[in-house]
Amino acid sequence: MRGRDDGERLGAEDLGAALGERATLVQFSSAFCAPCRATRRVLGEVAGLVPGVAHVEIDAEAHLDLVRRLGILRTPTVLVLDAGGGIVRRAVGPPRKPDVIAALGEAV
Repeated sequence: MRGRDDGERLGAEDLGAALGERATLVQFSSAFCAPCRATRRVLGEVAGLVPGVAHVEIDAEAHLDLVRRLGILRTPTVLVLDAGGGIVRRAVGPPRKPDVIAALGEAV
């Protein structure tokens, strides 16, 4: 997972869902993306294990303005947001659970 982005902040209006109390895992997916299903499972498990962490999945094709704004080039792309919506980490491809948990350590 890559480090901090350029100060970009995301809010509920960008995500279509509330931010997590402590952190938010944002997943950009597309309809025919097989790795997106595995990513959904991993992020859902981590969000269920760590109190105050939300998982939000965004259909990249339905949110092209946000995809362009954030420079999302492939699915799945995962952003780890801190409590204020700041992007702490970014990863492309299906993440491993230990990597997601480690990235959350930077966000909370």
